[in-house]
Amino acid sequence: MQLKTSDNLSTTVEHARGGEVSTQRVVPALTIVSHPQPGRVGERVLLEALVAGRVATLSRNDPDFSPPGGGLAQSLGDPFLSRTPIQLEPGPRGSLRLRVPENGTQVRVAEEPVVGGRELSLQELTAGVPLVLAERVVLLLHLAHTPEATVAEDLGMVGRGDGIHRVREDITRVADLNVPVLIRGETGTGKELVARAIHDRGPRRAGPFVSVNLGALARELVAAELFGAQRGAFTGATRDREGFFRAAHGGTLFLDEVGEAPPEVQAALLRVLETGEVYPVGGHSPVVVDVRLVAATDSNLEARIQEKLFKAPLLHRLAGFEIQVPPLRERREDIGPLFLHFARQELEAIGESERMTSSDPRAEPWLPASLAVRLVRYAWPGNVRQLRNVARQLVIGSRGLPRLRVDARLEQELGSAALSAPGRALSTYAPQLPVPGPEDTPVPEEAVPTRRKPADVSEQELLEALRASAWDLQATAGRLGISRASVYLLIDKSSLLRAAGDLSPEEITRCFHECGGDLDQMVQKLEVSRRALQRRVRELGLGSA
Repeated sequence: MQLKTSDNLSTTVEHARGGEVSTQRVVPALTIVSHPQPGRVGERVLLEALVAGRVATLSRNDPDFSPPGGGLAQSLGDPFLSRTPIQLEPGPRGSLRLRVPENGTQVRVAEEPVVGGRELSLQELTAGVPLVLAERVVLLLHLAHTPEATVAEDLGMVGRGDGIHRVREDITRVADLNVPVLIRGETGTGKELVARAIHDRGPRRAGPFVSVNLGALARELVAAELFGAQRGAFTGATRDREGFFRAAHGGTLFLDEVGEAPPEVQAALLRVLETGEVYPVGGHSPVVVDVRLVAATDSNLEARIQEKLFKAPLLHRLAGFEIQVPPLRERREDIGPLFLHFARQELEAIGESERMTSSDPRAEPWLPASLAVRLVRYAWPGNVRQLRNVARQLVIGSRGLPRLRVDARLEQELGSAALSAPGRALSTYAPQLPVPGPEDTPVPEEAVPTRRKPADVSEQELLEALRASAWDLQATAGRLGISRASVYLLIDKSSLLRAAGDLSPEEITRCFHECGGDLDQMVQKLEVSRRALQRRVRELGLGSA
């Protein structure tokens, strides 16, 4: 990807994909996160005036927000908002200046009231800035690409942000091809949903879709589960086992957590990809299978190759085409629509779906402004899966109430990993602001955490990050700005920490019974990786965790 800066807020982005070059512009946008009419969540407006160096205004009557997928655009229309416009001005180096009239609508930037004005940097706009209007409407001010060719279907995926748009495009490009696909992304980002979309749009849609989580299979049984086994091949094999490859014949086999495959299984997977044949455990004759393989991982496979934990040839065969699923923190404009989607499902399940049908602009918002701000500012280490669980918790916990209510535990959780409050008061600047000129050309910034050297992370900092991330190693890596593989290495070297493999069977068994089999409680008590502890619990036959 190539970036070209212009002489105003817009940034031109050239994408070279598949031999084609497409040009996009990055412009400021406003997306509705909360509104008295819940159905309006997700509507968006591109602030093209700012790209042209002009002032953009925001009030009850202007501008018009368009719904996802097209439809009638309309203003915010809340009678409690002032007709006196809030102003957004282009500032130096891609920043924006927010000016709030004294007698106009009350505005908060995240949790901070705005008096007079506020300056928002390009970095803050890239992360997304929540604007609260009159404690009734919450908008996310962010950067968006001007649309290029649109995908006709949503492919079962909620959101209209740039990240999910690219995923839809990639699915459309590869679905009808008979090549293996590797889906990369953090845990909880929806990788299986992407795999299902590939299957449903491809020529094998009439065949089976078989989903397998390799991380959840007992290590000694992975080969038998995947490739099948003949009766008597091992202790407990009292009958022939078909195996997932043969079960997916004529369709798609989705292998999640492929980075967790044992070495011997990796070799067998490579053979299947090269020959289209599987050897059942205990068998001597190959079985031909016609399967499209889609794999997914949240691991850094390149780092695992360096550590000799993963075979490089297998990565090259799995990655016939790669799709990167963005984490939720990089698609904050989609948090409102996703939350609404999950909340609607839960409301329908408890028979309260009418709460989503309000068309009264004077109604009290069902999603309070303070909660909406917490949702868009939270770091979401568990990504979309965690957001779905939070939606369920809120809907059930507010059953029968006119508005969503947050209990103390969830409120603390949502406030524990929030972004810092954006912006600086304009009163700290000279009263007469200069008109942007050529020297104010914006500098593109990447919305990624600052990368650090593992050696710069102290043992105490590592321990605190692990505890704050509930011992999720991927979330810990993101918090520290290092790779997940580096987290493993730091744990191995630490005198304060231990890995799940260091725990004795007696200690795990005792903790299992003390915690009633609750894996999350065990993680907090033993202070080890959840995934690794889950594997040890399963190996010891202590029950499903």
